[in-house]
Amino acid sequence: YQYPLMFGLILAFCWCSLVCCSRIYMGMHSILDVIAGFLYAILILLIFHPVVDLIDNFNLTYKYAPLIIISLHLALGIFSFTLDTWSTSRGDTAQILGCGAGVACGSHVNYILGLQLDPAPHTLPLSLSSLTLTVFGKAILRLLIGVIVLLLTKVAMKKATIPLACKMFRIPQGDVRRARQRMEVELPYRYITYGMVGFSLMFIVPCLFHFIGLS
Repeated sequence: YQYPLMFGLILAFCWCSLVCCSRIYMGMHSILDVIAGFLYAILILLIFHPVVDLIDNFNLTYKYAPLIIISLHLALGIFSFTLDTWSTSRGDTAQILGCGAGVACGSHVNYILGLQLDPAPHTLPLSLSSLTLTVFGKAILRLLIGVIVLLLTKVAMKKATIPLACKMFRIPQGDVRRARQRMEVELPYRYITYGMVGFSLMFIVPCLFHFIGLS
C-alpha cells in the first residue's frame, strides 16, 4: 500500500520509543541496554536489508526450508542459554524464536499450496479502500476470530507441551510454575507453543477466513 513517507517515519519512531521506554519502565533493561540494542538493530538492518529478498525467496521456495528454519531456530535457542539460574529473557527469546519459525513455516506452506501469491506488478501500489460500515465490521470480526483462534492454540499447546516436557526430562509436575523455570521445560514449551501460534497466524487463520468468506 502507498502511504506518505512522513507517516511511516512517525509511526516507526513512536513504536520504537514505546518499546524502549516500556523495557526501562518494567525494569527489564537499563538505559545502556536499550541504547546498545538500538545500535545493534541498526547494524543488523544494514547487514541483512540488502539480502532480505534472497532470504525470503529461500524460505518460500526451497523444498527443505522448513527443516532448516526449525533447526536453525532451535539451535539458536539451545546454544544461547546455558545458565543454571532462571531468567525472563530466556523464555522471551525462545518465544520470539518459536514465533519466527512458525511464521516462516506458515509462509512456506502458503506459497507451496498457492494460497498467498504476490499481487501483479501492474496493480501496485495498492490503494486503501474507503472505510464503510461493512468494511469496519468485517475487520472487527476478523480480529475477534483471529485472536480467539490464536488464544485457543496457545492454551492447547501449553496444556500439551508442559506435561510432555516434564515427563521426558523426569521433572516433577506438582509445582508447574517451578517446573516452567527449568530450561528443559521452558525452552520446548515456549518454542513449540509460540511456533504453533505463528504457524496458525500465517496459515490456519487465513484458511479459516477464506472458508467462512472473510478473506
